[in-house]
Amino acid sequence: MLHQGETEQPLRPLSAWQKAIIAFANVAMGAGMTINFVVVAPLAREAGLTEIEVAGILTLSAAIYALMIPQWGRWADQFGRKRVMVFSLMAMAGTNTLFVLALKAALAGLVTGLSTFFLLAFMRLWFGLLSPGLQPAAMAAMTDATTPATRAGGLGMLSAGMALGSILGPAGSSILAKLGALAPIWGSIIFCAVAGVIIAFALPKSRGHRDTSRPEPLRMRDPRVFPHLAFLLCYFIAVGAIQQTLAWLMEDRFEIAQAETVQAVGIVFSCMAVMMIIVQFGYVQRLNPSPRKILPIGLALIGTGYIGAALLNDFTAMCAAFCLVGAGSAMSVPAANALGSLSVERHEQGKAAALLSAAPPSGFIFGPLLGAALYTLDSRLPLFVSAAMMLSLLAYRVIREMRRTA
Repeated sequence: MLHQGETEQPLRPLSAWQKAIIAFANVAMGAGMTINFVVVAPLAREAGLTEIEVAGILTLSAAIYALMIPQWGRWADQFGRKRVMVFSLMAMAGTNTLFVLALKAALAGLVTGLSTFFLLAFMRLWFGLLSPGLQPAAMAAMTDATTPATRAGGLGMLSAGMALGSILGPAGSSILAKLGALAPIWGSIIFCAVAGVIIAFALPKSRGHRDTSRPEPLRMRDPRVFPHLAFLLCYFIAVGAIQQTLAWLMEDRFEIAQAETVQAVGIVFSCMAVMMIIVQFGYVQRLNPSPRKILPIGLALIGTGYIGAALLNDFTAMCAAFCLVGAGSAMSVPAANALGSLSVERHEQGKAAALLSAAPPSGFIFGPLLGAALYTLDSRLPLFVSAAMMLSLLAYRVIREMRRTA
């Protein structure tokens, strides 16, 4: 006998190709968001800013971004999913263009001192205000295009796209950095603009003012979802601390120039990306292992990789350490999201996934500041602290599973 979710038709069906395009847009967004940690961090320091000031600029935009997600979700309902997705991608390209021009002026000495901080912070503020629409609009579009039985897989595509973009963006910077220090940011700008154009032509026409009878989203304090949300928040705080400080660590540890730093960090992220892709598509997608089993393994691999990167001073060893991080990330993030989604009823899975999607930007509010503060004390401290956080999450999951099966 078939369940209702297996016979229900999608509200707004999309082809497999159109769903893949929405996931591709999330790759572009993820790349555009995280490439700043590779390129902007060392460049802004070269322009005269301290580590705390650089982290403060990126944290400000992340905070505004996270706060604006619910509002952009309402606008996606009002004006249509496609319009908001296209606007968000174009806004990201435009605001990053303004930011890179301001950074270029600072590097040229046209702006100095505290004025540099306020100029870059002002330009980055517009990113946080105008760019958050893609995630809620894409999630709403995917929810409309799936049934309860297929929703978890559809929403998983979006999470995988954003996670993959967050790795591929910095990895691609190692190639584009050969064309100039700012070339990686220009590449991410073009990537987002191209994704916006593809969305504009590939998806069906937007329809606003619909689904007014849809139930309210789950509350953040819902006891079924809150533990998973808190888990993901801690996870991404640790990740944000590393992404903020890795470029500084490479530059200081190996005593290399800024342009070489971008390439070196890009190579490390490339290793991480390759392992993430291999594990994600060669193991997770192919064998569909239990999230409860692979989450502890993934966390253990990430913690081990961070400790290895902190203790081993050889560049090849650092690449190997981040291969472990990539393999662990490919298992941890999908597993944590799946457990959060499965903690609620089938008809609530889309709403749970929408709530859990706020964890990454929220984590990047606190992670970069934490990493920058720790880095001022010791260059290896962000890696050790992030490893401790991952291993603490591992202990939490093991204890929770033992209580569940007792």
